Amino acid sequence: MDQLTLSAASGMRSRIEALDLVANNIANSATTGYKSDREFYNLYWSVDADSQTTLPNIEGNWIDFSQGVVKQTGNPLDLALAGRGFLTADSPTGTLYTRNGTLRLSTTGILQTAEGYPLHANDAPYRIQARLEGGPLQIQKDGSVMQDGQALGVLTLADWRNPEALEKQAGAYFRLADTSFKPSPPSGLEVLQGRLESSNSGPAEAAVQLVNILRQFEMLQKAIIIGAEMNKKAVEDVARVTA
Repeated sequence: MDQLTLSAASGMRSRIEALDLVANNIANSATTGYKSDREFYNLYWSVDADSQTTLPNIEGNWIDFSQGVVKQTGNPLDLALAGRGFLTADSPTGTLYTRNGTLRLSTTGILQTAEGYPLHANDAPYRIQARLEGGPLQIQKDGSVMQDGQALGVLTLADWRNPEALEKQAGAYFRLADTSFKPSPPSGLEVLQGRLESSNSGPAEAAVQLVNILRQFEMLQKAIIIGAEMNKKAVEDVARVTA
C-alpha cells in the first residue's frame, strides 16, 4: 500500500474513534455533572525495508474535569460542587465518585444518589440518616448536613492530585482505576445546596466537533480515491510503455 493511501486510511480510523467520543459527549450533554471525553494524538512509526512511515492515531482519551455551569433549582436535595472534588457514594460493586448532586431520600431516610447509592459520610455509621417526617435538610458549603437544627453528619468529599486515577463508569460516576491512589480532602471545594452542575459537554460545541470530524473524514476519503486513481494511471502508463 502506498504512503498516501496508508496515511489517509490511518487518519480515517482515528476520525472514527474521535466520532465515538463526540457521540458519547452529545448523548450526555444533559447529564448532570458529566465530564466530557477528549482525545490526544500521536504518530506511530512503522519501519519497513524502504522507508520510515508515520501514521496518525489516537493515543488515548482523557477526561475533561473542567467546571460545568451551575444552575439554580431551589430543590434542597440538589447539590452542586464548585471547585475540584467529588461526592462519595457506596454502590454494590464498591465506592463510586460523582459530581451529580441530584439526590433523594430512601424510604428509610438515607440520603442517596438518584440511582439509589447511599452517600458516604465522615462519621459512623457513615450514612446521612434523616427523618422523613422532619423538615428539609440544610447542607452547608463544607458538606455538613442538618435537619431541624440537629447535625446529621458531614458528607465525604474526595479529590486526587492525579485525575488519571479515575476511570468512568455508567452515567456521571467514576471509580478508582488504581487503588494505590488514596483520596484526600478537597481544597477550596464548596457544596452549593439547591443547585446543580450541568454537563461540561455543550451540545453546540459537540455539534461543531461532529461537523469537523465528518469533513476531515470526507477529505481523507477523497485522498484515498485520488491515490487509487494515481496508482491506476501509473499501472496503465507502465503497461503502455512496455507494450
